[in-house]
Parts: sequence; structure tokens; C-alpha cells
Amino acid sequence: MKHSIYLFFCILSLNVLAQTTAPKYSNEFLNIGAGAAALGMSGTSVSFVDDVTSGYWNPAGLNRLKSKYEGSLMHSEYFAGIAKYDYGAVAVKLDTSSTLAVSIIRFGVDNIPDTRYLYDANGTINYNNLKSFSVADYAGIISYAKKNILLQNLNLGGNFKIIRRQVGQFANAWGFGLDAGAQYYYRKWRFGLMARDITGTYNAWSFNTDEFKDVFALTGNRIPENSVEVTLPKAILGASRYFTLMSRIGVNAGIDADFTFDGKRNTVISSNAVSIDPKFGLEVNYVKIVYIRAGIGNIQKVPDFNKEVQTKAQVNFGIGIRIKKIQLDYALANVGDARSTGAKSDALYSNIFSLKVGIQ
Repeated sequence: MKHSIYLFFCILSLNVLAQTTAPKYSNEFLNIGAGAAALGMSGTSVSFVDDVTSGYWNPAGLNRLKSKYEGSLMHSEYFAGIAKYDYGAVAVKLDTSSTLAVSIIRFGVDNIPDTRYLYDANGTINYNNLKSFSVADYAGIISYAKKNILLQNLNLGGNFKIIRRQVGQFANAWGFGLDAGAQYYYRKWRFGLMARDITGTYNAWSFNTDEFKDVFALTGNRIPENSVEVTLPKAILGASRYFTLMSRIGVNAGIDADFTFDGKRNTVISSNAVSIDPKFGLEVNYVKIVYIRAGIGNIQKVPDFNKEVQTKAQVNFGIGIRIKKIQLDYALANVGDARSTGAKSDALYSNIFSLKVGIQ
């Protein structure tokens, strides 16, 4: 057990020291998503999202709230319940053309054993010295949206993000960033653009080295120094269309594409300049009360043990029910491990629940 905590600090040291400029993956907890409805469609909602979760997916969608006040809660667990993700948001229409929303996100692993002092001075195990700590990431998102500013049917919105990341009493960071979004409706088509971290999101890390410098010295690791981690800009383009079948059945089909600019990634389209990761989603509703959803994303080329490369994808499913202004949604979503062996997938699936309520 003592060696396990040493290993934890070694990994933490390597990760943080590598993040002194602009790492390829930064603030990844902000890419998990919000609302089981959207996650059941693999997050393909940039072009048509129109509820309180717009503060996460595309703030421009807040202009299309169906209620004056709207709130949402979501909970999910990952890695067999080790990591927990919680999301909550409220939105209010300020007037006929503007909306304000506040979203809170927490992603954390709690009750991690701290065994540094498990052995006393005599080398005897003393469980009274066993403590625990949490590693948690927090984000507060303030969103504002305005409709019909430049063109009819054009909605614009923006986010101001405050980020707090904490590794027990050993390290912490504060970060700030901006997002911008737009939605445009043309006849039966809907288009969306979400620009995340448009100016770069900066996390300033500070370390309480007194808590772990002895451990680092024993394991031969370099003591980390205070540094700044930068999350580079990312763009998401989306398009969707709504169809009506047999008067009672509606179908919403959409496609999103994530554009990253930090070098090659394992995506469908990849180059040194830009990588593109497409996602596809489908939602079928019956009289807008019962919903069935499916989505596909995280398409990757994965080598097997024989070094043969295969294309794998993450598939999500979801259902929902809405009664008046109360909506309950469930999604079965893949954490992101797209590997599989034959017909058996070794991916870890997560159960996601969310509740949305509108008032007035």
C-alpha cells in the first residue's frame, strides 16, 4: 500500500511537469457533457440544443428556452463508480431577446487512501494514521445569449468559465476561459458553431511541496514547480434536421464535428494542422412525450495484438419521458474505450441520469 501512494505521486509529478505549456489534453472533465438527452445522442446537439443545458453545449441555444425559468441536474459514475460526475444548471429569460444561465460541474475521485504515515517510527502499521483525500475538478459557467443581433434566425451566446482543480492538500489550480457559440435556422435545417476556449483557458497551478517532497526524494522524482497549463481553442460545427412521420412521430437527426488544432490525434481525419472527430445522433419521439435516442462517436483506428488496425467506435443509447414541463432522461454511455475483441467489447459503460424542470 505504501508503494501505491508513491506511485500515485510519481504519476502526478510526470503529468503536471509535462503541462507547463499547452498539453494536448487539458481540462478534459469539461468534455464529458451535460444532460442524458444529449449524451444518449453522443453529444450531437450543438445545432439544436434549446434548453438549460445550452450553457454547456452552445450558449446560443438559451435563446430558445420554452420556459421562463429552467433547471437541470445530472449524475453519472465512471470506472466502476470510482469517479463521480455531477452537473447542475439554472437559466432565466431576462426579456424576449436575452437569457442568462449558470452551470456548475464537479468531477472527482474521493476517499483516496493517504498511506504516507501508515508506518510509525518503529516500522509498525498504525491504521489510526491512515487518512484520505480527494482529487476533484470544478467548473462554474456563466452564460449569456442574445437573439437576432445580426440576422433573423441567428442566435449568439457566450460563456465565462471559472475553473478550480484540487489534488487533496498537495496541489491546486485556478483557471479562467471564454467560449462563444452561434445557431442559425434556415427552413428545416439548423446549424451550430461552438468555439471553446477561444482565447485559451489558463490554469495556474501551485504546489504544497512540504506535503510530498520527502516522498519524491525517496522515489527519485523531481519536485514540481508552480506553472501555467493552457487549454488550446477547439471548434465544434453541427447541423441537424427535424422530420415528422405519421403526424405523431418525430425524428431529429444531427451530426457534429470536433475540430482540434494541437497536432495529430487518433481521429477520422488527422493532420499536423487540424484533427476532425465526427459524431452522429438520432432521436425519435412519440408526440414529444416518449423519446428513444442513439449516437455514435469517438471513431478511432485501433491496432490489435497482431498489429492489424481496425476502425472502432463508441455507441451510446438513451431514453426519456416528458410530462408537461418535467423531463427525466437516461443514457447508457461509453467512457471512451473504443477497443473491442470480436463481438465482445471491453469498453466500460456508464449509467447517466438527468432531470429537467421548467417553470412558467
